[in-house]
Amino acid sequence: MQTAAQIQMTNLETIKGAIAAKMDTVSFNSWIAPLNFEVVGNTLVLGAHNQMAADFIRAVHFNVLASVATECGLELNIVVRTAKARATVAATVANDNNTQTYTPATTATTNAAVAFDCFVSCEENNFVVSACKKLAAGAVHFSPLFIYGASGCGKSLLADCINNAAAGHVVKMSGAQFVSEFTRSLHEHNVFAFKDFCRNCDIFILDDVQALSGKKASTDEFVQLIIDLRTAGKNIVLTANAAPSSLTGFDRHVQGLLASGLVADVATPNVHVKSVMLRRAGVASNVAESLAVRIANDGHLIAGVANKIKAYSELMGTAVDMDVASRLLADTLQTVKTPMAMVKNMCEKLGVSYDAVCGNGRSRNLVLARQTMMAVLKSATGLSLSEIGNFVGGRDHATVLYAIKQIEKLKASDLVLSAQIQQLIAECK
Repeated sequence: MQTAAQIQMTNLETIKGAIAAKMDTVSFNSWIAPLNFEVVGNTLVLGAHNQMAADFIRAVHFNVLASVATECGLELNIVVRTAKARATVAATVANDNNTQTYTPATTATTNAAVAFDCFVSCEENNFVVSACKKLAAGAVHFSPLFIYGASGCGKSLLADCINNAAAGHVVKMSGAQFVSEFTRSLHEHNVFAFKDFCRNCDIFILDDVQALSGKKASTDEFVQLIIDLRTAGKNIVLTANAAPSSLTGFDRHVQGLLASGLVADVATPNVHVKSVMLRRAGVASNVAESLAVRIANDGHLIAGVANKIKAYSELMGTAVDMDVASRLLADTLQTVKTPMAMVKNMCEKLGVSYDAVCGNGRSRNLVLARQTMMAVLKSATGLSLSEIGNFVGGRDHATVLYAIKQIEKLKASDLVLSAQIQQLIAECK
């Protein structure tokens, strides 16, 4: 015969199964499974790890839990388990996962030597840098400060600067780490401890929010985290590769929450910034200025170029001049696009010869190709009309102006031609 304890355990498992059948698996495993189930008299008592968990379960899952309790002829009571109760259960039940501890398996990589002086700013970035400094000093509460920009613009560097400059306790994770750690906490049944870890801070930083795209359970937990931190008056810093409204895989509610604080973009490094970054890395001034024009606007790439030059100089025991740098970085430097090179490239794209373009031929296809090249050069370069005419056979100012007007008229009615011209302009820039 079953003992009373076995009968009660069976009944509790039945109740758990009935609740699980009415909820999605992730919500059940995240919030309900870690609770302590107990029947006291005619009441189903659910013991949560902390007050935050109890409040959330009451607000979100109470109706489902109450309906199952009613079906079993029980009332429902959601309580916070006391330390004494947790200690008692831990002593009597082996491997009790309701007594939770959490230790991060991974931590975000942060360069402890990074300070705001390390970020080479330009005029376009003065606003976002100022916002980061104020937040790190605790002078403002943006909740959240959302920083976005293209890869290599310095978003992660600014996040590191905030981390190192902040006086209070900072929790910093990458988006991928947040997903990984949240999933691990579900599997190890210590999700409440993970929640406490993320909330026990003065500033929470999440780098690369876009990594949560399409991951519903992680996004739901992340949204609740932002809400709880804002309610507690904590600062939040988020970085992403796009503005909140342009992030894919997030619904409008999440996009609105991300944009509800302060949204600031980071401009990619311009020529001056690239030159300063290279000089700070030890590259000779004349070489740095020449390279800055031919390196893509990507901070990661600039750091790689500086490291390569430094390594070559140390290994070979010689200074790196521009000739050596050009040979050393042949796979990295952008080819300088001259107007003549642009015209010859367009000749290949449009299927006409350069000699024919510069000649006096008046066939329809040739005239259209010649006029297209003039319009592209006008949009892609700072050349005057006379200078443009010189690159297509010495045409005069009036001819070039007429050609550009003709192309503008054709673009309005010919979408294929318009798309082709936009492509040519992009290749020339």
